[in-house]
Amino acid sequence: MRIRELLAVESIDLNAKAASKKEALDHAVDLMARSGKIGDVETYRKGVYAREEEGTTGIGEGIAIPHCKSDVVKAPGLAAMRVAGGVDFQSLDGEKADLIFLIAAPNTKENVHLDVLSKLSVLLMDEDFTANLRNAKTVDEFLHVIDAAEAEKDAEEEKKEEEIKKKRPSVREMIFTMISILFLVYVVIERIKRKREKRNCEGKRKRNRNQKRKCKHYRRKKRKRKKSRRQKRKMQKTAKWENQMRNSSFDMFSGGSSKEPGVCRNRNRNYRNLY
Repeated sequence: MRIRELLAVESIDLNAKAASKKEALDHAVDLMARSGKIGDVETYRKGVYAREEEGTTGIGEGIAIPHCKSDVVKAPGLAAMRVAGGVDFQSLDGEKADLIFLIAAPNTKENVHLDVLSKLSVLLMDEDFTANLRNAKTVDEFLHVIDAAEAEKDAEEEKKEEEIKKKRPSVREMIFTMISILFLVYVVIERIKRKREKRNCEGKRKRNRNQKRKCKHYRRKKRKRKKSRRQKRKMQKTAKWENQMRNSSFDMFSGGSSKEPGVCRNRNRNYRNLY
């Protein structure tokens, strides 16, 4: 919704006079009533006063934007007035307000007054825009300044939107990206499955080993292997002893050789105790 559409010619006063804040608000309400968008002027006036009691609407730098959302408002509207010399509006910076915009909004869920308030505040932040409003000599010139500034702002927003659209990826790129992501997810899932299968196989092997160990047949085989190992070691020891005896010059009847009776020549070991 454009500000120019809300601001009627009969709701603009460039030569307003007000000695106090109350007089300025009353004059602004009267200007709004001229547009025919207010059903009950007094009820709307009380709503403006009540909103002003909650906190000042003087935003500073000589600007005030009082507003009211009420059931008596038929359609969104805007009134503007310029006060020569300014009026004490209890602004945040303490300066007098000479540019006053009054916003009227119906009591709906759309919150039109907030949209208008934000849009108007953005425009009033421009010092050149406020200077042109203060220097406007006629109502048409005042409206032209607002219309030009709003059109320029809309063009900037459209340009930003176009830049954002250009930066956005195309449908083909988005599809390719999604396919790549799905493929990576598939690869990860397959790797996880393989690891799980490997762990399951190892677990099965361990379980099979344990079952074999519990089996009687397996234990019998194990005992036989142990027995065969003992017999083999015994046989090796016996063969080793026989070799030693065979290679030695031991004499059973004389108790040893002629040189050293009862003593093995090779190992110098006495074998008398063996018999």
